[in-house]
Amino acid sequence: MIAIKNATLVMRDHFIPDALILVENGKIQEFGEMRKLAIPEGCEVVDAEGLYVGPGFVDIHTHSDGKVFFQDEPEVASLHHLSHGTTTLLPALYFSMDTEGYVKAIATLREAMKKPECANIGGLYMEGPYLNPKFGCDRESNPWKGPVDRARHMPIIEAAYDLVKVWALAPERENILQFVLDAKEKTPGVAFSVAHSEAAPQQIEALMPHGLRIGTHHTNATGDRPMYPECRGVCVDEAVNYNREIYAELICDSRGIHVDPYMLRLVRRIKGDDRIILISDAYACDGPIPEGYNDVDDINFDHAGEIAGSKMTLDISCRNMIKHTGASLVDVFKFASYNPSRAVGFYDRGEIAIGNRADLVIVDHKMQVSRVMLEGEWKK
Repeated sequence: MIAIKNATLVMRDHFIPDALILVENGKIQEFGEMRKLAIPEGCEVVDAEGLYVGPGFVDIHTHSDGKVFFQDEPEVASLHHLSHGTTTLLPALYFSMDTEGYVKAIATLREAMKKPECANIGGLYMEGPYLNPKFGCDRESNPWKGPVDRARHMPIIEAAYDLVKVWALAPERENILQFVLDAKEKTPGVAFSVAHSEAAPQQIEALMPHGLRIGTHHTNATGDRPMYPECRGVCVDEAVNYNREIYAELICDSRGIHVDPYMLRLVRRIKGDDRIILISDAYACDGPIPEGYNDVDDINFDHAGEIAGSKMTLDISCRNMIKHTGASLVDVFKFASYNPSRAVGFYDRGEIAIGNRADLVIVDHKMQVSRVMLEGEWKK
């Protein structure tokens, strides 16, 4: 058994200062104020020295460690995120792959998940294949511009069926319901996400009964549908904001480039803190840095100089969210742990609760990670 004492526990909506948390067999056994609990004899005792102990981060949308893609070097990418407190992650596979590329990448990650270095991989986030070819980085490489084709997508669905947690798609694609029904038949509880899209709200809402409940990198790679030249249209961002059931993923970089800080604050006010998900959307791309962005060190650019995801981990995203919105530590742990867990069905983690997996991270008030525990074992 491991006893972590002198901790400030980060709960879903409050702190427990001067606390003790007991871990055994990879699970949280007990927690509470130290004055009310005793440390069992024979424990490994760790003194948190007043630092914050919260649930490990859950990154449901990340492609890489900022340098290498998960499908190329899964151990390297997984360990990088783990060292920054991400105890569960979903590698995201992008639409630039054809059928064979998707199937190969899925097989690589399936094997990687058997290795201890990749113990924090919890499944897959499929960012494609059927997105709107007008949006997203490296869109010239999109091999999925043609019609929805069962012969092309069924091998991917069959390869990923037991690993996939999220299928991202553009609801405006013709015959997209065929893909949704095919994917849902193989993975009944899978979440769908509106992504790289200029869909009308009605097209998005039509898929909600089938499990659409996430907005991929909210306000990024989305279109507009104005009725008149002088008017702002109602499109994806408005539909995600309006529909209470849809979680909004946010990429929160230091300069507020992906999402302007004012927009971050607006989304918090509209969606409420239980429907926001912080993602890293870390990508691997070394395109030219556009003029005016020379001091930007936490996002990537593609060969055309367009934004191509980030170089972040979730501890950095949390720190930026605090800076840009005034969110508290309690808030950002919800955005980076509890909310993403619930969005994709990980009900045994994401909060400090008896019986949950002992996935824990120890941080200071600036979200600097000092220790990381995965399933009851210290990894940092």
